[in-house]
Amino acid sequence: MKRIKSDLLFQNANRVIPTGIYGHMAPGAGLPLDFPHFCSSGKGARFTDVDGNEWMDFMCGFGAVLHGYRHEAIEQAVQKQRELGSVFNQPHFLMVELAEKLVELIDFADWAVFAKNGSDLTTWAIRVAREKTGREYIIKAKGAYHGVDAWCDPGMGGRISSDREFVLEFEWNNLHQLESLLVNHSNQVAAVILTPYHHASFGPSELPSVGFWKNVEMLCKQHDAALVLDDVRCGWRLDDSGSHNYFGFCPDLAIYSKALGNGYAISACVGKDKFRTSAADVFLTGSCWNDAYAFSAALASLQISRENLVAKSVLEKGKYFCSKLEEVGQEYGIKLKMTGVPSMPYPWIEGDEDLYQIQGLCKFAAAEGLYFHPHHNWFISNALSYEDLDQALFIAKKALGKFVEQ
Repeated sequence: MKRIKSDLLFQNANRVIPTGIYGHMAPGAGLPLDFPHFCSSGKGARFTDVDGNEWMDFMCGFGAVLHGYRHEAIEQAVQKQRELGSVFNQPHFLMVELAEKLVELIDFADWAVFAKNGSDLTTWAIRVAREKTGREYIIKAKGAYHGVDAWCDPGMGGRISSDREFVLEFEWNNLHQLESLLVNHSNQVAAVILTPYHHASFGPSELPSVGFWKNVEMLCKQHDAALVLDDVRCGWRLDDSGSHNYFGFCPDLAIYSKALGNGYAISACVGKDKFRTSAADVFLTGSCWNDAYAFSAALASLQISRENLVAKSVLEKGKYFCSKLEEVGQEYGIKLKMTGVPSMPYPWIEGDEDLYQIQGLCKFAAAEGLYFHPHHNWFISNALSYEDLDQALFIAKKALGKFVEQ
């Protein structure tokens, strides 16, 4: 793989941007010597880097792209809106249309608000819960990612001790720990915020145990704490009406982003009517948050998901791909397990606590233009055909062979 332009751009970036590339896209978070630093274009299930290398993509912009890059119907909807404008002094009328659509699609939702990033609204949602309950404490799962704000971000820079003074944690699936926190902080917990299943980086994903969600829901009701669902990463990849339906429970508030706009920056929080007054009282705004381009993209994306049963499609494609990839691993004596939900699986090799083996697999796959991430769950794009998946499996088998032979 050529990378001359990519490396040069990264040198230039380091002069004008702290660390050159930051956050989850930083080179050190992936494979710095094998992944490109910068992209130039994308179409369907593939993207092209600045050196002209084409990649079959299993990251989908870290989950932001569900229907494939530059999906024709979505781009047509956005182009139509471009002729009219994007950001105005007042919200565009599409905001109302999108809110109505979300309330229609999501069974428990009575209202919706919008921002740009998941982090915008996970933080806002816990403030709404605090406003509603008059309480201070928030409970989250240990290791769960809910955004970049100080109460939940995975870094240390710029934090002060009080940032997490009222944030409590329990081990995922440990209902006893959760109940103990609620009992020990009786009448002090405003909300429990959780993802549909545990998809932390650098480790296998964990599905909810039998009865987990029903018990979480019951405990929140017993202790009058809001149940907040962070559906930012999973939304529209498990169920076309929200991931709570996939696991069979009902939250009080839920946050969506990523696949909602198929790459256009938008996030949404929906909630039950009993939180409406509190939602009105917690200030929420952004100069570019009422972006008509993103509203039009989201409306088109939701329609495509609904009409084409996209969540079902990517789950089926993911199940096919994951089972076949595990079989390839077995052929080479590698105990590879695709953990989590098949539409967004995390690869885990038994005994590979230092991630050396999965890094090796992803390194050799990258040399063949196959973008497998070693430290983050993958995403299945609905633009991937079964022929694409078979091609990816062929390349993965070749990569595994090289890894074993080295």
